[in-house]
Amino acid sequence: MAPGAPSAAAVMERARHENFPVAGRVLPRAQRDHLLAVYGYARLVDDLGDEAAGDRGALLDWVDGELDAIYAGRAPEHELMVRLARTVAACDIPRDPLQRLVAANRQDQVVARYADFDALVDYCRLSATPVGELVLRIFGVATPDRIALSDDICTALQVVEHLQDVGEDRAAGRVYLPQDDLAACGCPEGDLDAPVASPALRRVVALEAGRARALLGRGAPLVRRLPVRPALAVAAFVAGGHAAADALERAGWDVLGTRARPTRGALALRLVRTLGQVAR
Repeated sequence: MAPGAPSAAAVMERARHENFPVAGRVLPRAQRDHLLAVYGYARLVDDLGDEAAGDRGALLDWVDGELDAIYAGRAPEHELMVRLARTVAACDIPRDPLQRLVAANRQDQVVARYADFDALVDYCRLSATPVGELVLRIFGVATPDRIALSDDICTALQVVEHLQDVGEDRAAGRVYLPQDDLAACGCPEGDLDAPVASPALRRVVALEAGRARALLGRGAPLVRRLPVRPALAVAAFVAGGHAAADALERAGWDVLGTRARPTRGALALRLVRTLGQVAR
């Protein structure tokens, strides 16, 4: 195993604290195991690209080598990659979405700013939309039109997460708020270092949240195009995105002075509303 790569146990410990694998507990064992395999892979790649000490580029090269082994029919080294290999074979998963997750982390090593929202969406096609496609493939319901709708939902969720993490990302040297929107709203980057959000920064956050909500609305029809179990999972993600944006709005778009997160009640209410809207 590559020096610096975390163990499978260390990576999967996060499963107790993050929503993606937790949501799979209501699914049949086989699907749950495949979702966990994808989660483990995505988490491993993110850990290597974001947190690993040493040469992160070399570690991502090692991931490429592990994918080479899987798609050449050889056994990979890392336990998480062994689990992924079983899922790739069972669900006929192509390499492209897995490779895009590596590409996102390579981009993070060299790109810390995005000129406009279109550039940010392009980044989300690497960092976020592959996960939605992988989930659809595990459920056996991936079609081009469904993947396109999933892409909108996943991009929206990534944008909302960026809004929640403005201060954390800034401390890491990254700004995911589009540069042209910062300029148009009169928000210098120095505002991101303040203890509370300035009026200008709040305008930027409100603008990006509106775009995320529009993407969620555009992707929501995916729910009624799926069988019951994946439909409920997708509806929950759509509702979660809306609830997170609602929480930011209730906080006055202050992403620095507050930790705005939706309550369980707010999530449940949004889920009911989402299911009602897509049923029309």
